[in-house]
Amino acid sequence: MKNKIVIIGAGGQGRVCADIARLMGYDQILFLDDGDASCAVGKTEDYTRYLHSADFFVAIGNAAVRRKLQTMLEKAGADIATLIHPKAVLAENVVVGQGTAIMAGAVINPGTIVGKGAIVNTCASVDHDCRVGDYIHIAVGARICGTVRLEDDSWIGAGAVIIQGLSVCAGCMIGAGAVVVRSITDKGTYLGVPARKVK
Repeated sequence: MKNKIVIIGAGGQGRVCADIARLMGYDQILFLDDGDASCAVGKTEDYTRYLHSADFFVAIGNAAVRRKLQTMLEKAGADIATLIHPKAVLAENVVVGQGTAIMAGAVINPGTIVGKGAIVNTCASVDHDCRVGDYIHIAVGARICGTVRLEDDSWIGAGAVIIQGLSVCAGCMIGAGAVVVRSITDKGTYLGVPARKVK
């Protein structure tokens, strides 16, 4: 870990990740952002200036954009940080991939593997022996029961529940408050209790 981190994305996600980085001991926190964020020191394309002096983190909510930018940084040889809030609770044998953020109050139980570029948001819980794919977003307060498999690039909405032993295929969106009671094998958006696919 270097003492400087460059966070790509200066929006809400970026500010939360900056707070975690500060609590983890980073002395310098810089933002790159392609919008008009006044706190940014440059655009995404300026990452090469910091390639050898800083760790990097992509704090973009959109999974496809996050994947694209993290892949670009990896190919350039950047050191990708993993950000875990000190008030998150992770069992001893949990595996967390590069570029993943785990927020305050999140709980991840034994035997779980979280892929790279994932977001496990505030007070979300992931129970034992789950497999959480790359670039997943588990929103605030979502509950993932034991032995669930979440494939890459899916979004699990705020307060959603996925019952134990199920799987969710890649690229799905599970709406806020939805309860998944059967495995999902068809990509799409699922809402309601029980969760059903919507057009």
